[in-house]
Parts: sequence; C-alpha cells; structure tokens
Amino acid sequence: MRYNKIRKMDISNGPGVRVSIFMQGCTFNCKNCFNPETHDFNGGLEFDDDVINKVLEVGSNDYIVGLSILGGEPLHPKNILGTIKLAKKFKETFPYKNIWVWSGFLYENVVNKDIFKYIDVLVDGTFKEDLHDPRLKWCGSTNQRVIDVQKSLSENKIVLYVDNNLE
Repeated sequence: MRYNKIRKMDISNGPGVRVSIFMQGCTFNCKNCFNPETHDFNGGLEFDDDVINKVLEVGSNDYIVGLSILGGEPLHPKNILGTIKLAKKFKETFPYKNIWVWSGFLYENVVNKDIFKYIDVLVDGTFKEDLHDPRLKWCGSTNQRVIDVQKSLSENKIVLYVDNNLE
C-alpha cells in the first residue's frame, strides 16, 4: 500500500485543524477529480508503521481536532487494511478526536465494514462533474453524502452528519 502526502495542518478537509493523509491508488478516476495524482497505485510513497507513527505524532498536537483520510481511494481493497490499521491506532491513541474518511464507495457497498468501528464521518460517493456544486461544505457533488457513521450504526440506517458550527 502507498500514500501520496500528509498535510500537518489541514483546514479544508473536515472541521477544525486536522492532520490529513491522502492514500495512493483509485480505480474510480472521476472526471475532474481534485486529486488525479493519487490515482496510480504505483505512485506516491510506501505506507508503513513509520507513516502511522508520523500521523500520530502530528495528531498529538493540542490544536489538531481529528484525522482526515482521503485519496486516491482509502477503502479500495488494496488500501482498506492499511486504512483500518491507521484509523484504529489513531482512535485508540486519541479517542476524543474524530476521524473523517472520503470514499467513492457508497456506505452500503463498503466491503470491509471493520473501518466503521473507528471512523466518525464518511463522505461517500464518486464525484460527478454534472452534479458539482461549489457551495457544498465537505463534498464536491450533490450525489455525495456526509454520513455520521456512529449514529448510522446505532440506528441501523443512514444518518447524515449535522454540522452544528454556525461559521
């Protein structure tokens, strides 16, 4: 498994100041994807325990409110186990910080549902150029959903994330 980059102070991919990691490799290849450099599974850098430790180190800063995992495609079968390992370690280390994941896979179609034990929000669905809306806060097209994963699990139905921040 590979990753493309880590942002140590990201304010655009989820609420607050976050650490973000962009996984490498995606088969969706959405037209006008905002990260086309992450599509090649052979690109980027090796993802290993040192990378996880680097994310945890950055995440330990008091100003970091959470982790964002994007891509590429973090839930692709080639990436899912590493994504789960990272999310599990982050949530165990920082149970009070949230984890957001962006995926082209729909919530219902995620094969390895173990990831849901660790993440708080899933932004699901592929980006669709014809449904692009720049007014959307956490996604790029109107077909995408911002899902509160833990509420969805407890209520056994999809519950959309409600942003109580009135900025």
